[in-house]
Amino acid sequence: MFAKLARTGLLIAAIGVAGCNDSSMKDFAPQANKPLPDKILASMKAKGMTRTSPVMARIFKEEGKLEIWKAKTNGRYDLVASYDICKWSGKLGPKYTEGDRQAPEGFYTVRPAQMNPRSSYHLAFNIGYPNVYDRANGRTGSHLMVHGACSSSGCYSMTDAQIEQIYAFGRDAFQGGQTEFQIQAFPFRMTAANMARYRKDPNYEFWKMLKVGYDNFEITKVPPKVDVCEKRYVFNQVAADGATFDPTGACPATTQPDSLKSAFNAYQSTYEAAFSGAVKASVPAPKPTIAGIKEASIVSEWSKKRARGERVPIDPPSFNADGSVTETARMGRIDSPAGRKMAALDAEKAAKQKAEEQRLAAIEAAKAEKEAAKAQALAEKEAAKAAAETPVVTATVAPSEAAPAVETQAADAESTATRLKKKLLGMFGG
Repeated sequence: MFAKLARTGLLIAAIGVAGCNDSSMKDFAPQANKPLPDKILASMKAKGMTRTSPVMARIFKEEGKLEIWKAKTNGRYDLVASYDICKWSGKLGPKYTEGDRQAPEGFYTVRPAQMNPRSSYHLAFNIGYPNVYDRANGRTGSHLMVHGACSSSGCYSMTDAQIEQIYAFGRDAFQGGQTEFQIQAFPFRMTAANMARYRKDPNYEFWKMLKVGYDNFEITKVPPKVDVCEKRYVFNQVAADGATFDPTGACPATTQPDSLKSAFNAYQSTYEAAFSGAVKASVPAPKPTIAGIKEASIVSEWSKKRARGERVPIDPPSFNADGSVTETARMGRIDSPAGRKMAALDAEKAAKQKAEEQRLAAIEAAKAEKEAAKAQALAEKEAAKAAAETPVVTATVAPSEAAPAVETQAADAESTATRLKKKLLGMFGG
């Protein structure tokens, strides 16, 4: 039934195929011209695929997988390669705004012009974010890629060896006449068990919508036809004659082949039974997810400061369920021209501040020294005055007693002057 659906070309889910524009595919860098390994080509041949037959990709964040599927001669797709994603940034959940570091989730389209054989990340292709759905919902961002170099700030990053093969799949399909291929990006494999795990997540309604497209592919093994109306995805729907899909307007009257509707309903019945059982079962704890536009905005502001070279927490801030924000204590800058410029300005500012502190400290030291000298001089003056005013006692004494008496009188005068001097010095900080 489904093979017939694919062969009839209803294009409910078929990717457009036409002549390829040579100008979009020429002048590849050497790494973009590497052929697929013989082992993969042999596997494709065994499954009834040609090197240039149409291709599509699926991405699963939580499992960290990127899958490549190709069309067989009967029009249905089969898995030909699976790669471990080297790195993706952000959390589970869609991309909301420029700078939130979220890797996108949804249904995207890649055309020849989006392929970049001379990327600074070895090889790359733009996945097409924002798409019609994203724009209808006010989501922003740019330059979201699948690329090499294993470094990500919102992209899906692979190793250089992996991206060479992934790039080759797209290149060969375009050379075979495919005008665009679909990328389906999901938070996780949308099984009943995983949907039950995340049923209380703020992104759950969005994921339920993506699951309809996921299920359509699981049933037909043909990439679904994707449209947007009422700011939501719709899959494998055929609008009535003359009607169109308005991304922000009301959805038009649509139809679907009866065979597809029946298959989808049967699939849903099995899923709902499995979901009910999964809710009651013990499952692994959910992974961190983005808390909507609030957290996206906080991270976006952090990204802007970081791009300006400002000192910010090393890791992006995280929005907690109670509304609080968690930031790492360790601070740093992005290693960039802006960051180095800001660091130089900080160093200059710190040097000026230190010089000013040293200047003020020298002034205070000189002032204290002057006050101490002044107190010392006053103390000596008062001591001399006190000594001069001490009365001289004369008495007639025997010669043998005269010397001790004079010595005692001089000692008493000196003691009085010393005590007065110490007192004055204590009063003036000497």
